[in-house]
Amino acid sequence: MAQRILHVVTNVAHYQDPAQPTGLWLSELTHAWQVFAAQGYEQRIVSPLGGLSPLEPRSLKWPLADASARDWLADPARMALLASTARPHDIDPADFDAIYFTGGHAVMWDFPGSEGLQRITRAIHERGGVVSSVCHGYCGLLNTRLSDGSLLVAGRRVTGFSWREAVLAGVAAKMPYNAEEEMKQRGARYEKAWLPFVPHVVVDGRLVTGQNPNSAKATAEHVAALLTSG
Repeated sequence: MAQRILHVVTNVAHYQDPAQPTGLWLSELTHAWQVFAAQGYEQRIVSPLGGLSPLEPRSLKWPLADASARDWLADPARMALLASTARPHDIDPADFDAIYFTGGHAVMWDFPGSEGLQRITRAIHERGGVVSSVCHGYCGLLNTRLSDGSLLVAGRRVTGFSWREAVLAGVAAKMPYNAEEEMKQRGARYEKAWLPFVPHVVVDGRLVTGQNPNSAKATAEHVAALLTSG
C-alpha cells in the first residue's frame, strides 16, 4: 500500500485586524506536495475546522509565488482541495504515516488550540509515524502532549520561523506571540540557521521541522527519507 501523508492547513483569513489578510503560505504546501507525489504517496488535507483554507496574499506574488504555486492556482481540482479540507474528527490517524503542518502567519491563531489536531499528531507519533512542520507550522506542535502527559517537543531539537525573520519580514508587530520563545518555554531545543530565510531543516528522530518557506522542499525530502528507511 502507498504511504499516506496528512497535510495541515489553516482556516484563519486575517490578522487580529480583519483589514489585514493572511492565510496559508501556498508554496509551503505545494513544494511538499510535489515531493510526496513523486514518491507515489497518497495525500490529504485537514484544517482545524474543515472547509476553506484561505491563502496568504503575499505568498501569491512574485517572486514568492514560484512555478509550483502558480500551477496549483491554475488547477481547479487542486484549488478545490483547499476549498473543502477535512475536519479533524473525520480523520483516522491510523490511516496516515506522516503529518505535515504547513505555515503562514495565520496558523499562530488556530493551530495551537486544536485538540483534534493534537489527537491526530499524538496518535501518528505514538504508532511510529513521522511528525513534521515548516515555518510557523511548528505552532501546531506547541501544545501536543503524548499519552504520558509530556509535551511532544520537550527536550527535542526543533526549528521554525524565527523571531528575527518575523522582524525582518515586517510582521512581528502583528504576531500574537513569539513562537520561537514559546517553543523554548516548552523545553524544546530550538535551532535556526545563521542567516535568515535560507533553507534549514532539523531532524530529531521522527520529528522533522523546517525553519521558513524556503525549507519546505527539504523538509518533505527528509520526511520521505524517513518513510523510505522505515
